Amino acid sequence: MEEVRVFPLTCAVQNYAWGKIGLDSEVAKLVVGGDPVAVIEEGKPYAELWMGAHPKGDAQIKDNRIAQTTLGQWIAHFPACLGSKVKDTFQGQLPFLFKVLSVNTALSIQAHPNRDLAARLHAQFPEHYPDNNHKPEMAIALTRFQGLCGFRPVEEILGFLKCVPEFHALVGNEAAEELRCSVGDAVRTSQALKKCFTRLMNCEKKVFVDQLNMLVKRVTDEGAAGKETSSSNGDLLLRLHSQYPGDIGCFSIYFLNYVVLEPGQAMFLGANEPHAYLYGDCIECMACSDNTVRAGLTPKYIDVNTLCEMLSYSPASASSKIFPSVQDAADPCVSLYDPPVPDFTVMRIQIPASVKQYTVAPVDSASILLVIEGEATATSAAALSDVSLRQGTVLFVSANECVSLHVTSPTRMTMFRACCLL
Repeated sequence: MEEVRVFPLTCAVQNYAWGKIGLDSEVAKLVVGGDPVAVIEEGKPYAELWMGAHPKGDAQIKDNRIAQTTLGQWIAHFPACLGSKVKDTFQGQLPFLFKVLSVNTALSIQAHPNRDLAARLHAQFPEHYPDNNHKPEMAIALTRFQGLCGFRPVEEILGFLKCVPEFHALVGNEAAEELRCSVGDAVRTSQALKKCFTRLMNCEKKVFVDQLNMLVKRVTDEGAAGKETSSSNGDLLLRLHSQYPGDIGCFSIYFLNYVVLEPGQAMFLGANEPHAYLYGDCIECMACSDNTVRAGLTPKYIDVNTLCEMLSYSPASASSKIFPSVQDAADPCVSLYDPPVPDFTVMRIQIPASVKQYTVAPVDSASILLVIEGEATATSAAALSDVSLRQGTVLFVSANECVSLHVTSPTRMTMFRACCLL
């Protein structure tokens, strides 16, 4: 039944252990908003909401006039819904996966391969790298969001090597001295940084656990004595150590930028960028892949050698990691987050309380629309009947379809829309 080209979805929830618990989780709030009869269990983590057609979490179609039960099946039947450019470029597949994440404890230190490396890893180790695609991703904060992203400026790393003897012991005198002497020469700095990071990540377990225990004890004692521990990044160290005791990843805070995003701010994670999400709720959009190379803060498979080889050793400030949005020239309600990859773009649509009629403009791509706040009735020639939108509603909109909203809530309406603007 192809004439229904705009329809609501019921999306997959992932209950990973790192997720926020019960209704503390933005994911859980959206699930209940979108489906008032959904049951949220008090003690259970609600980590991710997957909005898309990924085989591990294909969205269910909420329209009983449609024969296909999942979005993936429907796109396979009607690939024209993707838009002709998207369909041809991405072989009839939806090129992105749209998510909401609610992070309570840190996710692993990781990076995602570029296409060439992804193809090699998939060919060699398909059990760990399940596809041959790259996985650039973008996180947009819904609440204050904390993460680690990219290598710190060299001066900051040298500062920690000086002030944190336990960190210096693991990196070693030779590598630390090389880094100190490389300042001002970008190529040498990159090589020295790689050497320092690789030395740390390849330490024998007993050696780094002993140093980590000494560091945690020292910082705890200093804190108890009322001393300032910021020169050892003490608060973050103790938090990560409490979540992952004895994990080498606890030392990554001395190499990687600590980035805090306020709601609406974003970070883009291109290939080979080291990162870890620490706490908060975000919208995430990514290329449709499961390829992740991990090296700490995780019980999962760790591939230290691949990670150390692939990383981009380009020191930069934490503020440079914040990815700017631009206002859409055609629509003052839309902010565009348009990363330097073809696979996806995200729009934030904020309709002020004074506006009661709004049109979600057509784009030449299938898109997925998520309501964060506000209520409206949506009408579209391609929907056959009205759809009521409220917090947690997820709507699939085929390419080149427009959706008219009659806003019914007294406050502003906020939505995020993922699409592919080739």
